[in-house]
Amino acid sequence: MVVYPDMVMLDLVGPSTCLKIAQCDIEFVWKTKTPCMTDAGIPVTPTMTFSECPRNVDVLFVPGGIIGTTACMNDPEVLAFLADCGQHARYVTSVCTGSLVLAAAGLLKGYRSTSLWAVVPLLADMGAIPSMDRVVVDRNRMSGGGVTAGLDFGLTLVAALRDEETARRVQLFLQYAPEPPFHAGMPAGAGPELTAKVLKSREGMDAGAKLAARAAGKRLGVLS
Repeated sequence: MVVYPDMVMLDLVGPSTCLKIAQCDIEFVWKTKTPCMTDAGIPVTPTMTFSECPRNVDVLFVPGGIIGTTACMNDPEVLAFLADCGQHARYVTSVCTGSLVLAAAGLLKGYRSTSLWAVVPLLADMGAIPSMDRVVVDRNRMSGGGVTAGLDFGLTLVAALRDEETARRVQLFLQYAPEPPFHAGMPAGAGPELTAKVLKSREGMDAGAKLAARAAGKRLGVLS
């Protein structure tokens, strides 16, 4: 599980909790072992560096967080590590805007993938096939939508790594039976006015991701 500064902590915690209950071995990987500050103000300490990470992992995972995501999309060292590790990983996976980083590394060309609803279209600039589904599985690529979709993604991944019975046991252990107080988690439920306000509040952050996606698309030969 790749970690990086300015990631969204919940993107990491949901899937890692599912995997830990399923008794998977987890490493948090970054350039150094310096703690990475998250959006929640809680640091996550890497347990392994890029140079220490084996390339034949079962799962390569990238969480989201648009500010940190954009930085990763523009970072040759991060992209080189992902491109190399992703060639050998059994599953190449992400939650939220982590898929943008995978796409920038050239790992999603020709694959269906999802991301946070506000930036899903950017995947096409890098050769991926955008989807608004909450969890998308295309061959050995698996992605979850924005933030809370990490639990759905985590359970789907556990079912693939172990079996459905194990995934159901993890779901029960977590008491994951969502009953949200509002139905505003996607634009269709939130309505056009609220959706427009949220998009407006994200303009500055998303602009950087758009530029990074276009630059990656040109580098990957998707855009001219």
